[in-house]
Amino acid sequence: MRRLFPVTDVPDVTGVGSTDPKDPTLSTAPPHAWSIDELADAYPYPAEPADGPWLRANMVSTLDGAAQHEGRSQPISTDTDMRIFGTLRGLADVVVVGAETVRLEGYRPARAREAFAARREAAGQGPAPAIAVVSAGLDLDFSLPLFTAPLVPTLVITGAGAPSDRIHAAEQAGVTVVIAGEAAIVDPARAVRELADRGYRRLLTEGGPRMLGQFVAAGVLDELCLTVSPMVTSGDAQRIVGGLGLEVPERFSLASLLEEDGFLFARYLRD
Repeated sequence: MRRLFPVTDVPDVTGVGSTDPKDPTLSTAPPHAWSIDELADAYPYPAEPADGPWLRANMVSTLDGAAQHEGRSQPISTDTDMRIFGTLRGLADVVVVGAETVRLEGYRPARAREAFAARREAAGQGPAPAIAVVSAGLDLDFSLPLFTAPLVPTLVITGAGAPSDRIHAAEQAGVTVVIAGEAAIVDPARAVRELADRGYRRLLTEGGPRMLGQFVAAGVLDELCLTVSPMVTSGDAQRIVGGLGLEVPERFSLASLLEEDGFLFARYLRD
């Protein structure tokens, strides 16, 4: 992997300079497989978010804008993309995901990883991030390991109008139910506040596109980590963000850009 932006090296016309080929800050250094520590350093959360929680999204898109192939993101991904996926999880307090994505991707509980143990302890985090599933109707199988055998209790975020029998089923399975909306529909901004009130300030969402569109429309997305896959799929696959369009496009600024085997790994921060 190599860093394309920001460019932190200066061309060495004297022949004297860094000779360490593993220095990830040198875009002229030979590509190498970055360590977990190098990846974690490349994707930092703000040390102390001044204005409350920080919500970042992690998505992958083909060159022609498809976020999935045959309903799943894995066919357009790569091993390095999955390492970054794991790194972002290793840094987060909670992973927020839509119910449809849970069903399609076969979500399982997040696991504790030794590579992140010291970082998480220093940040006052538990051994693994919690998973928070956003669902209006709670049409979920609460017998799955995501709900019955998580290292950290799974949360379900729903509205006050959700079916009472499904709320009861979730609670019987040991799931923490978070009410974030007056009707059945979840209010994205309130969901972020409710999670922050429970101590989850480093938020990561992995989709799907419809839920990410709701976060964008609510103005609560702070950061987008986007993998651009050098593939085309054609067809009518979803984009990374779905739902109603914004009246005025929202501007994000490029914070960093990495590259490996034609895949681009970008971080964008909201202006």
